[in-house]
Amino acid sequence: MRDVLPEIVEWWRSGRRFGLATVVSTFSSAPRPPGAAMAVCGDEVAGSVSGGCVEGAVFELATEVVTETGRPVLQRYGVSDDDAFAVGLTCGGIIDVFVEPVSRETFPELGEISAAVEERRPVAVATIVSGPGQVGARRIIWPDRSSGGLGLERLDEAVDDDARGMLAQGLTGVRHYGGQGERRLDDLAVFVQSFAPAPRMLVFGAIDFAAAVARVGKFLGYHVTVCDARPVFATAKRFPDADEVVVKWPHDYLASVEVDERTVICVLTHDPKFDVPLLEVALRTGAGYVGAMGSRRTHDDRLARLRESGLTEEELAGLRSPIGLDLGARTPEETAVSIAAELIQLRWGGSGAPLSTTRGRIHHEGP
Repeated sequence: MRDVLPEIVEWWRSGRRFGLATVVSTFSSAPRPPGAAMAVCGDEVAGSVSGGCVEGAVFELATEVVTETGRPVLQRYGVSDDDAFAVGLTCGGIIDVFVEPVSRETFPELGEISAAVEERRPVAVATIVSGPGQVGARRIIWPDRSSGGLGLERLDEAVDDDARGMLAQGLTGVRHYGGQGERRLDDLAVFVQSFAPAPRMLVFGAIDFAAAVARVGKFLGYHVTVCDARPVFATAKRFPDADEVVVKWPHDYLASVEVDERTVICVLTHDPKFDVPLLEVALRTGAGYVGAMGSRRTHDDRLARLRESGLTEEELAGLRSPIGLDLGARTPEETAVSIAAELIQLRWGGSGAPLSTTRGRIHHEGP
């Protein structure tokens, strides 16, 4: 949805009516996750719900919803037993796609949501997608307020609580409730889409490896900051993919910024006068990942210095060093890929082993 927002907001602002198809649930080897979206406005298409498998069918359904029925619909797409290549997903997965008509009248909050996403302010959108409630009813949830309604005050209250919890974690998915908003029933399905600010990647050390890590971090969706105390090296020109380049002593900068469980800290300086005071701060934050580059000898020396500075074994256990997965990487670009691989593995709970040697599901639910 985030990917198609700029285009659909232009349609919305110009008064055009369009169909919006959103993946709300996936099963087995689905090609795209919940939240993936495709919009259809006449012959124009933005986004994708399956990477090409069922786009033709979704286009037809979205056109029908806009031009004929005017009603939202939840459609399931999976493998067809008769002809797996006709409409179904050739990967063997199953996706539930919610298709709804959108206009300034049906979705008046879209402009405000788009502005919040652009300004990195958190907001969640909750929509009834199936059940005895008002299918298509929508509620917008902010950290401190809500707008719109799902038809029942009790349901609104339950969804507000759940959506704020999901928003804090950057989670998107379906939550189930009873017809009267009861939490422990599953008659009614509400799709909650979180537009949380992008997680932060803090890269310390203005070297060629940092440029490659910044590039792959941006590709993975992080808000990337490169920091170094040396102004001659820490320049925007050297790090065009970074969202910001900061000239400051690394440990002072890290102590001054907000860090949460989604934050990634990559220490690439491998110089004790930078590393040790920086890691003292980093390992005592709530960062989800703290990695440091260097040889095994550098790592052993670094650990000894950190112990001397007072860090406990429990705190040191949070350090991933040498940084990245064992891919045999040598160049800055290859090293960046190994770091990215470790981040993806930690996010989803993968083994890091070749898929050809593993069994069971390819896509993990998460750690």
